[in-house]
Amino acid sequence: MTRLNVLLLIALIISSIYLVRVSYDARRLFAELDRAQGEERTLENDHERLKTDKQSQATPLRVERTARERLGMRNATPAVTQYVTYARAAASGVTP
Repeated sequence: MTRLNVLLLIALIISSIYLVRVSYDARRLFAELDRAQGEERTLENDHERLKTDKQSQATPLRVERTARERLGMRNATPAVTQYVTYARAAASGVTP
């Protein structure tokens, strides 16, 4: 009878230690999952902000202003437009 009690006591201690280890791992994994979900939310917010910034940077007015200021571009007018004709068509009298 004493052997059976000792054997059951050892089994109880081993199962208790295993239970404590499993619950510790579960808490650790839950904390890691929570941290990863927080990071996911942060990255989603950053992505949405960057998409909004991209859309605001690509407005036609902003593109035109940037082309004028940084690149020195201007509107095409008949005064600054040069028309190029195809030499063979010009020689035969055919207009394209």
